[in-house]
Amino acid sequence: MTRTIRIVMVDDHALLRETLRDRLASEPDIDVVGTAQSADEAVPMALELQPDVLLMDIDMPGLSCFDAARTIKDGSPDTSVIFLSAFFHDRYIESALQSQATGYVTKDEHPDVVVKAVRAAAAQVAYFSPKVSARIVVDTTGVRLGDAPVSRASRLTARELEVLRYLARGLPKKEIAVTMNVSVKTVSRHTENIMEKLDIHDRVELARFAIREGLAEA
Repeated sequence: MTRTIRIVMVDDHALLRETLRDRLASEPDIDVVGTAQSADEAVPMALELQPDVLLMDIDMPGLSCFDAARTIKDGSPDTSVIFLSAFFHDRYIESALQSQATGYVTKDEHPDVVVKAVRAAAAQVAYFSPKVSARIVVDTTGVRLGDAPVSRASRLTARELEVLRYLARGLPKKEIAVTMNVSVKTVSRHTENIMEKLDIHDRVELARFAIREGLAEA
């Protein structure tokens, strides 16, 4: 008997979320056990339901999807994460890989491709859309982003990148601290490190840098 794949879906666009949910639910071996409209909602839902696959949009307000994925993987290590996005910037791909993503599907793909990616992820097999797979390398060290022109953003740690994304959205430090579940002091320390590494000492310039680097959408 074929094992049923349990999925939690996360997307802030209701039409896309419901349409894709219906498409996935039409498959006899797939059960959509939960849907959420933000990463903030997805974390407690996924930790409670422990799905086989978490299908999550990248481009949502609130908690970063990458932070959410790390939290969910910590509490539900058997859950495979697939990211959905209209964007495939190197920084997104790198953040997805750092979040232990099993898949990354671009939104211009046919829904049947999402079904294929879900089945692959449930079997612990990675699936990346062609536009994404063209940017990654699989070797004896694992899966990594391929060589690309070095950016100043590459000097930042994963947590510093998350803080930079929130700063670029205009979030105050107190709100960033609550969103990331850290202290304001920690956010301030990350901010100081970001400014030092990038040699940018103004929040407006930081936001402009993040936009140029493709870091501000998620």
